[in-house]
Amino acid sequence: MMNCCVQTNVTDDGKKIIPPTKPMSCAKSWLQEKTRKTFKKKNLHKRIPILRWLPKYNSEDAVGDLVAGITVGLTVIPQALAYSGIAGLPAAYGLYGSFLGCFVYIFLGSCKDVPVGPSAIVALLTFQVAHGSWQKSVLLCLMCGIVEMLMGLFGLGFLIDFVSGPVSSGFTSAVSLIILTSQVKNILGISAKGTTFVEIWTEIIHNIKDIRASDTILGITCIVVLLIMRLLPSCKIGPKEPHLRSKTQNVINKIIWIVGTSRNAILVILCCIMGVLLHSYHEGTPFKVIGYIPQGLPSFALPPTHLSVNETLTGKEETFVDMMRSMGSGLIVIPLISLMENIAICKAFANGKPVDASQELIAIGAANIANSFVQGFPGTGALSRGAVNNASGVRTPLSNIYSGALVIISLIFFTPYFYYIPNATLAAIIIAAVVFMVEVKVVKPMWRAKKSDLLPGLVTFIACLVLPLEMGILIGVGLNVIFILYSAARPKLSTEILTTPGGTEYLMITPDRCIIFPSVDYVRNLVNKQSLRNNVPVVIDASHIYGADFTAATVIESLLRDFASRRQLIFFYNLKPSICALFESLSPTEFVVYYQEQQLDELLKERDYSQDKLQTVGV
Repeated sequence: MMNCCVQTNVTDDGKKIIPPTKPMSCAKSWLQEKTRKTFKKKNLHKRIPILRWLPKYNSEDAVGDLVAGITVGLTVIPQALAYSGIAGLPAAYGLYGSFLGCFVYIFLGSCKDVPVGPSAIVALLTFQVAHGSWQKSVLLCLMCGIVEMLMGLFGLGFLIDFVSGPVSSGFTSAVSLIILTSQVKNILGISAKGTTFVEIWTEIIHNIKDIRASDTILGITCIVVLLIMRLLPSCKIGPKEPHLRSKTQNVINKIIWIVGTSRNAILVILCCIMGVLLHSYHEGTPFKVIGYIPQGLPSFALPPTHLSVNETLTGKEETFVDMMRSMGSGLIVIPLISLMENIAICKAFANGKPVDASQELIAIGAANIANSFVQGFPGTGALSRGAVNNASGVRTPLSNIYSGALVIISLIFFTPYFYYIPNATLAAIIIAAVVFMVEVKVVKPMWRAKKSDLLPGLVTFIACLVLPLEMGILIGVGLNVIFILYSAARPKLSTEILTTPGGTEYLMITPDRCIIFPSVDYVRNLVNKQSLRNNVPVVIDASHIYGADFTAATVIESLLRDFASRRQLIFFYNLKPSICALFESLSPTEFVVYYQEQQLDELLKERDYSQDKLQTVGV
C-alpha cells in the first residue's frame, strides 16, 4: 500500500516535525495512485483483452469468426436443450443461458476458442445443488458468477492446480457415467429419480417394466447414427495432402466435415420434422417429446431471492439465507469445475502460450452474472464446442456473437417447433457425447509411470459415483493434499561415503527439498541414525534446501547438540545465506558452513581431526 506523502520541517536541534495529515487527503492520494496503475495500457489490455485484438481485426478474421460462430451455434442449440434436462430444468433454460454470456465473454475472454454456455458437467452439478428448482438454479448462476469474479480479481486462479490430473480424470469419468445413466431413462421412456449413480440405477431397475418400445428404438437408432456421423469429419476423399486435391474434392470434403460437425443439429431437425408429421397424422407422437417452450426472449430481471411454499420441495417457505445454505459447497465446487473445463480448452489450443486462469475466472464469472439476469443456469466453456470452434477456423472471441445471435433467433422464431423434439433424441445426443469423456486411456500410462497416482483418481471416481459430486471432488482434492503434505513431511535423503582431497572419509547426506516443521524431526532422526552407523564426519549438502522455518532452526540446534555430545563433527555445505542466518540465530554450539569442496580439509585440520582418532573414540 502506498504511504501518504507529507512535508516535514526540522527544529533547531535537527529533529523532524511531521505535521498532522488529513485522512481524506491520504485516501485521495492512494486512490489516485491505484487509478493510475489500473488504467495503464498494459493492465487494461490484460483485464479487457478485446482492446488488444480489436484494433488489429481484419476481413480474414471476420470470415473465420463468422464460419466458426455459425457452426458452434448449430452445435450449442441442441446441446443447450439437452443439458437443460441434465440440470433437471425445462428445455428453455438451456437456451436462456446460451446467448448473453457469449456477448460478455467477447470483451473479457482471453481465449478465442472458448464458447460460453451450458456444459454437461456443470449442468449435473447444478442439478445436484438446486434439485431441479429453476429459481435456485438461476440464483446459483448469479452466486457462482460472483464467486468466480472475486476469485479472478484476487488472483485465485492457481487453486485449479490443486486438482491433479488423476483426480480430474476420476471426476470426469464418474460424471460421464452419471450423465449417461441419467439419460438411460429417456432412452427407455421411463421415469427414474435420483442424483447419484446408485440411486438412478436403482430407480431404472425398479421401473424397467414400464419401458416404451418406440422411445427405445428411436434412442438407440439416434445413438448409432451419431456415432457413425462422428467419423465423418475425419473422412477425406482424394490425396492426403490438401494442395494435391482438386477443387471439387476440397468442396466435397468441406461438405462432409460440415455434416459431421453439425450432426447434432441435423439429427434434431430431422427428428423434429418426424415428430411434427407423426403428430399431424396420428394425433400424437408415439414417443415422449420435450413439450412447450415459451416463445421469445426471457425477461431481464434480478434472480429470485425468495421461494414461496408452493415453490419448494419441502413445502416450507425459503428465504435468501435458506436458499444460500442449501447450496453449500456447490458455491465453491462449481466455480472450480467451471474453471477446470475452461482452462482445459485454453490449454488444448494455446500452442504453448501461457493461460491466464485468473482472467478466465473474471470472464466466465461476468458471463454467469449476466446469464442469471436472463434466467440462465451456470455455464462455462465446453471442450466439445471448443474443438468445433477451433476446427472451424475461429480467429477471435468475436465468434461468440454469431453463436449467441443464432440462439436468439431460435428463441424468437423456432421454439414452437421445438415442442416436437423427442426426449430420446436429446438423450442420444448427450450419451454420444459423454461416452468419450470416460478417460480409460489414462489408466495404462499412469500405471506404468507411477502406480500410486491411480489411488486419488480411483478414490475420486468411486466417491463421485456413490456420493454427491461436490463431495466426491472435495474428497479427491483432500486426498491429493494429504499426499502433498506426506511428501513434504518425508523428504528423501541420499547418503554416500566420500573422501576429501586429503584422504579423509566423510558421510555426505543430501536432502532433496526444503526443511520445514512437518519434516524436521524425521530428518534429524535419519541424520543421527546414519551418522551413528558410519561414525565419520558428516556433511549436510544443503544445495536443495531453499527454505526453512523457526521449527527447523530449533531442531537443527538439537541436532548440533547431539553431534557435540558424542564429539562427532558435522558441517553444512552450500547453505543459502538467509537460511544460514536463521540457523545461526538459535545455535549456541558451533555451526559451520562452507561453500567450496577443498575447504573441508582445512576445517578438519583446524579441529585437529584424525580418522584414526575418531575411530578409537567410537570403539
